[in-house]
Amino acid sequence: MSDPYTTPHPTSYASRVPVHEQELDGFGTVRVLPLDADVDADVIHRWVSEERAAFWGMNGLTRDQVAGIYAHMDTLDTHHAFLVVKDGEPVALLQTYDPEADRVSECYAVEPGDIGVHLLLAPADPGGARPGWTAALSATLVAYVLLGLDRTRIVVDPDVRNDKAIARFLKQGFTAGPVVVLPEVDLPDVYLPEKKAQLAFLRREVAFPG
Repeated sequence: MSDPYTTPHPTSYASRVPVHEQELDGFGTVRVLPLDADVDADVIHRWVSEERAAFWGMNGLTRDQVAGIYAHMDTLDTHHAFLVVKDGEPVALLQTYDPEADRVSECYAVEPGDIGVHLLLAPADPGGARPGWTAALSATLVAYVLLGLDRTRIVVDPDVRNDKAIARFLKQGFTAGPVVVLPEVDLPDVYLPEKKAQLAFLRREVAFPG
């Protein structure tokens, strides 16, 4: 019997209109699809429930709770979620947001053209090494965010304890900013605990010189 959490659904993905599509030689075709909170909930719930995703902040939530969070996000004009698919396989969850409408704005001076990004990569296949995989995928998503959305700077705010994520961003060319404390958010539709975060920034002229 196939596993509904890991079995791809290439037909349903193929029927969706991507906001960005890019073919990379030797890597494959990457499509950035608007997240369908209900249809994609099984895949996303599996990812965010894993121990490695503890810093994502959704460990312990049910499938329906995860779907509800992203259904609420879909009602916002300032925050957006996307399922990233490579050759028909879901490989990442991408979230973008307007820093002015986010708690991060209380912790740094937002510039015109800034865009916030959260990225959760799918787990690697058991025993499967992916040399160059993360770099190729990240380059595609940076191109979408900075060029496709015409933004001038990306800001990220990984948990200060998330050494892997911080190292990945710095390797991509991000510049480390200050360590800050993101304040608690307690609203009817969303709760976010206080978070100590390492800010980092990537300017368009650094990602795409010349």
